[in-house]
Amino acid sequence: MNQVNQLSRRQVIGGIGSGLATAMATPILAASPTQYTNAAAAPVLEDPTTKYPKPPFKEQPQPWPGLASKMDPKPDHGETSYKGSGRLAGRKALITGGDSGMGRAAAIAYAREGADVAINYLPAEEPDAKEVVALIKAAGRKAIAIPGDLRDEAFCKRLVDEAVKGLGGLDILVSNAARQQQRESILDLTSADFDATMKTNIYAPFWIIKAALPHMPAGSAIIGTTSEQAYDPSPNLYDYAQTKAATMNFVKSLAKQLGPKGIRVNGVAPGPIWTPLQPSGGATQEKLKTFGGDTALGRPGQPAELASIYVQLAANDASFTTGQVYGASGGKGQP
Repeated sequence: MNQVNQLSRRQVIGGIGSGLATAMATPILAASPTQYTNAAAAPVLEDPTTKYPKPPFKEQPQPWPGLASKMDPKPDHGETSYKGSGRLAGRKALITGGDSGMGRAAAIAYAREGADVAINYLPAEEPDAKEVVALIKAAGRKAIAIPGDLRDEAFCKRLVDEAVKGLGGLDILVSNAARQQQRESILDLTSADFDATMKTNIYAPFWIIKAALPHMPAGSAIIGTTSEQAYDPSPNLYDYAQTKAATMNFVKSLAKQLGPKGIRVNGVAPGPIWTPLQPSGGATQEKLKTFGGDTALGRPGQPAELASIYVQLAANDASFTTGQVYGASGGKGQP
């Protein structure tokens, strides 16, 4: 009887062991390199030197602040290319200069990542802004359009109030709007010009951040758009370059101030990017013809190529990233 019981136990244990061995072997076989290779599609590689238009470009003067819809070729903001994956689901973002350029690219990307978005722009930029609002809504997200001049402190405060009310809160602030008007000589730069650039690029972020902070909980993100001009200024952008250096420094200063509160502050430093800033007085028409041709990639960047940086800096998985400035300048490098 004991022998029978012992045999039965051996058979049971042996059966269990065989079952475990089979079960353990199955996923190993399923994860074989051969099967993964066969199942995965071949990677689609894109040559960055030929992905977008190269100079020469034609002359195309526009009155400031310019419209992306009137540029030739039209900039790519990710309208058809950006695919979201829910990285910003439920977030609430305010983006200044959200009608075109990097602001528009960020607005499109944020919406497709699941965020509701408020954009600010000048009234003259309404045609471009309407396109952005339509794209945000097409992504199934709430779009708030708030036109107005950031040189007005009262408007900056109202902008934040309207964004918070319309979105039901605020946890991403992208300070992107900027004024850029080239002048060949400091002698050509009027006090009115200088004041307008300082008000738009330095005062406005100060006013907006002050108004926004009481509404931003721990886990929020502030992102400033600086520029390669912050560390390698062009001779004809005397005032603009100063403001971009200031932006880079406010990012680093505020990151230290707000870090203990759980709010991250970072910056994006583009190089030559194809936006309305250039044809509307940010560059001479002669320079526009060869714009971006001196980069390692031989072309200017497109706003869409920076969208993923703005997403990463806002996303929760970048929780240890603060006080950083991310460059995207086509190979010109940073200091």
